[in-house]
Order: sequence, then structure tokens, then C-alpha cells
Amino acid sequence: GGRSAFDLAALQKLAQRKIVTTTPWYNGVSEFSGPLLRDVLAAAGAANALTGGDGNLRCTALNDYRVEIPLDDVRRYDVVVAHLLNGKPMSVREKGPLFVIYPFDEQPQLRTTTYFSRCIWQLKAIELL
Repeated sequence: GGRSAFDLAALQKLAQRKIVTTTPWYNGVSEFSGPLLRDVLAAAGAANALTGGDGNLRCTALNDYRVEIPLDDVRRYDVVVAHLLNGKPMSVREKGPLFVIYPFDEQPQLRTTTYFSRCIWQLKAIELL
């Protein structure tokens, strides 16, 4: 029922995870770094949402584009809120400053349009539905 706001410094204080993977948006293998989405939710006080049951996250980009990510994905996969691409901050032009990314090469079953469509770049807000 509440709200939490995170700046980049707050996200950087959370445990960081690297995903090295190929994606449809970049040539070759890329390294994405940032906190796990489940850790961001826990830091926002929404850890109870991860204990089970149905539900979705509505993620909104800077241009108000929206996607929904099932909470089950957040529980099952190491989805990252990336703020670094190949060790460097991402500009808005480079799909930053935040990009929700799945571990496509670690979990080959994720290499489908369904999971690609759940990745959102230029992330500005996450809402628990």
C-alpha cells in the first residue's frame, strides 16, 4: 500500500548481480549488472509478494511504455534491474538508465518472445498489482 523511491545510489547499495548473455537488442554477448529484481522488491518492503500466490508487476518506462512481469518470474529467475552495460552506465540513448533483463543464456527456455517482451528498458517505475 505504500511507495518507495530509489535513486541510483540506493540501487547500487543492494547486492549486485552480473548476467552475461546474448539479447535481441545488442550484437554478441553483453554483460548486464545491477540488483536482482526480487531484492529491489524486498528493499521496497514488498517481500511478502514474493512468498507465493499470483500477481504481476507493472513496469513503466520513461516514455510511459508498460509491461507486466509475473511475480512467478521474479521468484523463479534471477531477473536483474541493470544499471551497467559492459561495466559502464547506460544512457537513455543506450536503453538506460535501467534495463530489466532476464538470464537468457543461463536459462535457454527464456529465449522466447514472451520473455523478451517482459524486458523493459528506460525503467522508471514498478507497481505491484
